[in-house]
Amino acid sequence: MLKIFRMLFRKLFGWVPAGIFCLVIFFLLFGYLASQMGTANMLNTIMNTAHDLLLNTVFYLMAICVITGAIGKIFLEFGVVKLLEKLLRPLMKPLFNLPGVASLGAVLTFLSDNPAIISLAQDKRFATYFKKYQFISLTNFGTAFGMGLLVIVFMVGQGYYVEPFVGLFGAFVGCIVSTRLMQRFIVKSYPRFKTEDAAVAEEAGNEKEDGYRKPMFQRILDSLLDGGRTGVDVGIAIIPGVLIISTLVMLFTFGPSASGGYTGAGYEGVQLLPWVGAKLDFFFEWLFGFSDPHLIAFPITALGAVGAALGLVPNFAEAGWIDGNAIAVFTAIGMCWSGYLSTHTAMLDTIGYRRLTSKAILAHTIGGFVAGIVAHWTFVLVSLL
Repeated sequence: MLKIFRMLFRKLFGWVPAGIFCLVIFFLLFGYLASQMGTANMLNTIMNTAHDLLLNTVFYLMAICVITGAIGKIFLEFGVVKLLEKLLRPLMKPLFNLPGVASLGAVLTFLSDNPAIISLAQDKRFATYFKKYQFISLTNFGTAFGMGLLVIVFMVGQGYYVEPFVGLFGAFVGCIVSTRLMQRFIVKSYPRFKTEDAAVAEEAGNEKEDGYRKPMFQRILDSLLDGGRTGVDVGIAIIPGVLIISTLVMLFTFGPSASGGYTGAGYEGVQLLPWVGAKLDFFFEWLFGFSDPHLIAFPITALGAVGAALGLVPNFAEAGWIDGNAIAVFTAIGMCWSGYLSTHTAMLDTIGYRRLTSKAILAHTIGGFVAGIVAHWTFVLVSLL
């Protein structure tokens, strides 16, 4: 289907220079906004929204990143990650069709971000446990747990305690679907990958430890500071996504001021996404149990950056659109998708399989929808207890 679509697109628009195509989209997008809001109001709203997001959302998310980064580093330093890996190892083969050591990747990405699985995969010793089709599917597997601790802590900070863990279960199921589908796509396209090893033992080499062990206090202090520094890096990395994507999404989600006109204040918009959501309300209500059409903005934003998607939640809560079901679904989709459109290409390129990006994205799109559906119906069942 994707190949047919690409062929049709090239035949219809292949003759149009990319620059012209870009300009047409740009002027259509901002021309529509300016026609509804006025050019000056549109520009002021963009700046005011981005400024408020930076001060009240990004720095809050960065603080969470620093704390969770420090916790993650402590867990890694003192063997908690290894303990969790041993506990989760029996689940890997029957559920994900992956070797037991893959559970370490799940724990690390849950504590940090999607690319942690690639850092691990670049270790030749780690890669020797995998067949090629399993090794490539780590991109989908790791992404589904990316920034999981941050998402859950953020949702708990909003005053919800059970719902985020319902969402965690949904993300877990979505990860199974995404990983298994990706493996199926790979084997179908490259049957030899099912038997070929991702790396041979001779390539792994041996590392010698120097035997030096730091004093306990220094290990604790170094872990906290190094983990916190990593959290700062993650917090800085999410700034473009939050400011650019969230601002754009909010322009198409919120409406004019209380007086009915546009003033250039932050968080004003043209309500295009709620209009689309209202037309498809029956679909999203059945699929995810969304009670308000504005809520579709979260899954759309999570496609590009989960940090940006989280930036929408406080404003949704203030507007009264959020309920427990939405938090469960947001957690599931936010974890499972966690900005995969912006990371899958780079991740697959890093391990040398960029040509499989379209298959990874298709598998993960389906997995994210499954995560949201499972979270919704699980929440319904939990609510009945």
